[in-house]
Amino acid sequence: MLTTSIWVAFGEFCESVGLEPDAVRALFRDEPEALALLRGLETGELDEAAFEPRFAALLGVDDHEGLIGRLFAGLGPDEAMIGAVRAARAGGVATGLITNSWGLGIYDRGPVDLFDATVISGDVGLHKPQPEIYRLACERLGVQPQESVFVDDLRENVAGAEAVGMAAVLHRESAATIAELERLLGLQLR
Repeated sequence: MLTTSIWVAFGEFCESVGLEPDAVRALFRDEPEALALLRGLETGELDEAAFEPRFAALLGVDDHEGLIGRLFAGLGPDEAMIGAVRAARAGGVATGLITNSWGLGIYDRGPVDLFDATVISGDVGLHKPQPEIYRLACERLGVQPQESVFVDDLRENVAGAEAVGMAAVLHRESAATIAELERLLGLQLR
């Protein structure tokens, strides 16, 4: 988790268009069509132009132009986590990124160059928590899942990593996540 909370950013967007702050989260939780649209976007089956009007309609938003960018507008870097990745890499730990894509433009905001290997769902046609995406990341890093530590803010993605044998950390706030990574890796990351 190299950015501030996606849910906070989504909440800010919702409030800006007159919706309840948890409207996006509720839509994914309660509306199978919304989750199916997201999975299509994540795996590259849908592009942004196909996703945005359909998702906007489900959300009840009239203006779908640039919807993804507007949803992510409040997202910023989490400098503590970025620093921890840099420290881990400097300490000899191979670093990798597994991310569910919302379109490639959002990666301009993140320091993907911090990683020895990246797996972007839309590029590979897989999404977290599918087991194959974790195995692919390990293959690209040249490590076994049992030698890996995975961090994510969604329980389902953490469970997916654990199912293939990775150690996994459920990220809620940077200090606790970094402390757990230090314990697991045996490195000072701050």
